[in-house]
Amino acid sequence: MHRTFQRFVDQLTESTDIHAAQQSMSDITTALNLSCFAYIALPKKQGACPNLISNYPSSWTTRYLRRKYESVDPVIRRAIRQVDPFRWGLGLNPGDQSEAEREFFEEAAEFGIRCGLTFPIHDNSAVAALTFAADARRTDFERSSIKHAQNLRLIAMFFHAHARRFWSPDLFVSGVALSPREFECLGWAAQGKSFKDIGTILGVSRRAVAFHLDNVRAKLGVRSISQAVARLAATRSRR
Repeated sequence: MHRTFQRFVDQLTESTDIHAAQQSMSDITTALNLSCFAYIALPKKQGACPNLISNYPSSWTTRYLRRKYESVDPVIRRAIRQVDPFRWGLGLNPGDQSEAEREFFEEAAEFGIRCGLTFPIHDNSAVAALTFAADARRTDFERSSIKHAQNLRLIAMFFHAHARRFWSPDLFVSGVALSPREFECLGWAAQGKSFKDIGTILGVSRRAVAFHLDNVRAKLGVRSISQAVARLAATRSRR
């Protein structure tokens, strides 16, 4: 599991677009025998379209977004109300499901989404959820989700931390997406702070700061931090 998780972390950290992030999550989902996944971040502005990264059938995700199902999806409605992970599915606790919920699960089941495990994510005022799903309540899916429950929670939080940068224009420099930590380090470097100073401010080691700024240089294709800072200044001047 350690190698699987480390490979996931490396892939996701290096991802610079949604497709690469989706692939990193698809890989670890397959490695853990969990069929498929869906990450959805609800918009802060009412009526806006949610952000979705998933390897569910595109026919289902297209219908889901077009019909604004996030407003009626019982999984999302529950994720808004609670912070603990939960299981759901067609036929699971039927006495607790309303007619509308059963109809929604039956429709999703037509696309192979029959049951799952969802991790709600409450990030300040934002709400997101990462779901691992399967086309049946199979023993291997249940066994894997129970066995890796703690790791799946970490995966959910780590993925959310990286995925949100794809919709935050403040984390882009010269059209390149930086991680929140990379952007923080670059921002402090732009204010003339040394690696040691930045480490003290962020509560990380000097080596960690150097690591993040090395990533920034590589992503921006520059040789020095000064050049990266110049790219940041140019980007900010255009906003």
